[in-house]
Amino acid sequence: METQVAPVLLYDGVCGFCNRAVRAVLRFDPRGALRFAALDSDFARAIIDRHPDVQNVDSMVFVDEPGRPTERVAARSAAALRVADYLGGPWKLFKVARVIPAPLRDWLYDRFADIRYRVFGKYESCPLPPPEVRARFLDA
Repeated sequence: METQVAPVLLYDGVCGFCNRAVRAVLRFDPRGALRFAALDSDFARAIIDRHPDVQNVDSMVFVDEPGRPTERVAARSAAALRVADYLGGPWKLFKVARVIPAPLRDWLYDRFADIRYRVFGKYESCPLPPPEVRARFLDA
């Protein structure tokens, strides 16, 4: 029997909003298994190299089955919906956004991404995660 590999969320490590979102996911993760990697990490670059369709994505990427032949990636709004799926519970209410066509969801996501640094700030470098969750961050 093959063991399941924990999914990984790639995120913009210097983005203030993205870091707050990661802290929220850590707080509400029912299984405590989701792992994280900054987009500029070696781990993320290897994933991106295997999936050229996310080459220019500078926002969230959800990776199912990382490192396996069945590895799948979801980017932008699809990644946000995968996070809601993963968290379950009341977060599944966000799945209603699937009724919005993906191109429109991604357009809205990209408009938010365009202003995220101005609204939520930007770090000089990716903040170090707290010691109690550091093991869940790849390349930390």
